[in-house]
Amino acid sequence: MFDPPEGSLRASVGRGIMATGGAQAIKLGLQIISVIVLSRLLAPDDFGLVAMAGPVLAFMGLFQNLGLTQATVQRPRIGHEEVNFLFWINVGVSVAVAAAVVAIAPLAADFYNEPRVGPLIAAMALPVLLSGSGAQHGALLNRRMEFGRLAMIEVAVGLTTLGTAIVWASISPSYWALWGASVAGALVGIILVWVSSPWRPSRPGRAGNGWSMVGFGAELTGFNFANFFARNLDNILIGRYWGGVQLGLYERAYKLLLFPLTQITNPLSRVMVPTLSRMSGEPDRYRRAYLRVIRLVLLATLPGVAMSIAMADVLIPFLLGEQWAKSAIIFAALGFAGLVQPLNNPAGWLFVSQGRSREFLYWGLATAGFAVTAFSIGIGWGAVGVAFAYAISEYIKTPILWWYVGRRGPIRVADILKATWPFLLGSHLVVLALWVLIPYFPETPLPALVLGMLFAYAAVTALASMTASGRETLKEVGELLFGIARRIRN
Repeated sequence: MFDPPEGSLRASVGRGIMATGGAQAIKLGLQIISVIVLSRLLAPDDFGLVAMAGPVLAFMGLFQNLGLTQATVQRPRIGHEEVNFLFWINVGVSVAVAAAVVAIAPLAADFYNEPRVGPLIAAMALPVLLSGSGAQHGALLNRRMEFGRLAMIEVAVGLTTLGTAIVWASISPSYWALWGASVAGALVGIILVWVSSPWRPSRPGRAGNGWSMVGFGAELTGFNFANFFARNLDNILIGRYWGGVQLGLYERAYKLLLFPLTQITNPLSRVMVPTLSRMSGEPDRYRRAYLRVIRLVLLATLPGVAMSIAMADVLIPFLLGEQWAKSAIIFAALGFAGLVQPLNNPAGWLFVSQGRSREFLYWGLATAGFAVTAFSIGIGWGAVGVAFAYAISEYIKTPILWWYVGRRGPIRVADILKATWPFLLGSHLVVLALWVLIPYFPETPLPALVLGMLFAYAAVTALASMTASGRETLKEVGELLFGIARRIRN
């Protein structure tokens, strides 16, 4: 019930990558549709209000999971006692966090000097309360490598959330449409993980080895606590000092670019963390698996990010409408962070799968320090200043991160450099080339954007084909596409 069948690792990984990749393609499509459609139905101020509530909920949510789902996935052996113990901890903490959300709502409204945000934060306690009851069921599906089921659940939640938001915003255009969508998505997700997982909780009882898993999860929570500042301090400062409109412009730019990138790397962790955990005793195999996936991620994402940076002033008005044109420069600045984040974010897979939770915590503290410094410097220039400062900090911390990761374990700095430099260099060169070529592109937005995208992927692919690691990646892409085509035919 708790572990995947013996001897099925290779097949499970292949199916997992296919299922997760397909689900993420659909979710990215839904995300793009959401940003485009809802940006036309709601005002920047509506998104600004929800973005004000976001850091409060994210902070409280740090204490809800306590890293226990990752502990369930990473643990070599686990039984009913441990899972049941962690389930009831998740439920109890969710109740406490939901109550704290309601209590803190008036304080948040005073902090932002925005009375409307208080009731919104209090109402967000409902999805917080619901989510705790499905955490361990989802973790067990992940542990068993039931990636197909998890992919279908994610797609169903995404469709429910998007559909609810569009219908609600069409009937009553306000920020409450986004709240209703989050509640609907949480309900559907909980129902589906319970239906999909055969495990059922019993009454609270013995902990077994549960307390040691709580210790592991606590260190991951420490990282998440520190990482909270890197992910949310920008919204807090912009909302506090520049108001809802600028925060809305920033939030839409972030959601259109950096959020989709995390939606590629984060769900892949469901495949990679249990897979790498089971390869921890085979360093060569571990190294090949990680580098293979990283190269594929970079090839899939970086050319599109490069095009988006260079053509932001065309892309943003085309997708969101002219009322969002001021968001283009914010979008472009965040895009430079997006040129290194697909490399940096998966480093968490290495820390967790190697059991280096203490080092992960220390890195989280360092990341928080970078973020606090960058945002504190940039806030004087508003949302644009924060975006540029954030991008600069990402470039500064990248070599430090990989030095830190490469001190131990199978992945060294030289391995990362050799595997990734064609994609990183190629994407930066594409930005420069497009800035030169854009005056010669068609004036009509859609043909210009399509031409820019084709150029970006062709240029990065050409550079990658000149290196051994790049040719290996292109071969794997061809094999993946051939496999997908064969599945469709059959």
